[in-house]
Amino acid sequence: MTAAMDLNYHHLRYFWAVARTGSIAKACEQLHVAQPTISGQLRELERAVGEPLFERSGKGLALTDTGRMVLGYCDEIFAIGKDLASALSGRGSNAPVTVVVGISDSLPKVAAYRLLEPALGLEDPVRLVCVEDRPERLHAELAAQRLDVVLSDAPIGPEAPVRAFNHLLGESGVGIFAAPALAHLAKGFPQSLNGQPLLLPTADAGLRRDLDAWIDREGLSPRIVAELQDSALAKTFGAHGAGVFPGHLALTEEIATQYQAVCIGTCQGLRERYYAISVERRLSNPAVVAITRGARKLLRAR
Repeated sequence: MTAAMDLNYHHLRYFWAVARTGSIAKACEQLHVAQPTISGQLRELERAVGEPLFERSGKGLALTDTGRMVLGYCDEIFAIGKDLASALSGRGSNAPVTVVVGISDSLPKVAAYRLLEPALGLEDPVRLVCVEDRPERLHAELAAQRLDVVLSDAPIGPEAPVRAFNHLLGESGVGIFAAPALAHLAKGFPQSLNGQPLLLPTADAGLRRDLDAWIDREGLSPRIVAELQDSALAKTFGAHGAGVFPGHLALTEEIATQYQAVCIGTCQGLRERYYAISVERRLSNPAVVAITRGARKLLRAR
């Protein structure tokens, strides 16, 4: 790399888009520019750097070691630029700063609220825009810079269409909850679940796989009466006595208040994690920082 150089902000923007999407074609769609424009800007940047930033990998592009280093700095540069734009747009007014949050559809609604609640208590007003969807769609929105952060109960994997960072917020044990009519199943738990109605997440949920393994490990044979993708719907079914249902122990008080359900036992060995996923290595948005700090306090030793 040359000892001194003049870096062009636009060169870095085009490089960042290609690095995050994995191809020039996808970056063109995101930035609404022609392919020769991006290709030319990348050549100029590599000429300034003095080393290649990409190498061919199948049908796409992979970052070189230098490219990965440059991308790390770009993540921080554009995160700071976004924060600066937000600060300037609200300067001298009481206009709230908008924070767009993606929420995985597998994340319990009660958990989502508790994670987001600290952002609403900041001194500077914040307007939350919450988008719930399947993780892969949220990752694509994050890649397109239409989301500030994604809250999920599963980390983003290397196959995702964006270079992003998993910020572990904390973890919670898992319990089995029941309406008062089934609260007697606490005696002799977990064997008391044999033959009893059980409400489970759908097969594609991470919690479902963990629960299936726990049921097998304990040698249980409950009667599965429903599989529900929406955890709030499962709790509603459970509140009406349709069956016992799993829940995160960190949310025991909320489940008791909202659904009048009690925890009848703990699923030993099961731990569910919560993540904030962002393109920033170090979180800087004040609202997102408040969310992560509040979450870690909520989930500490749960």
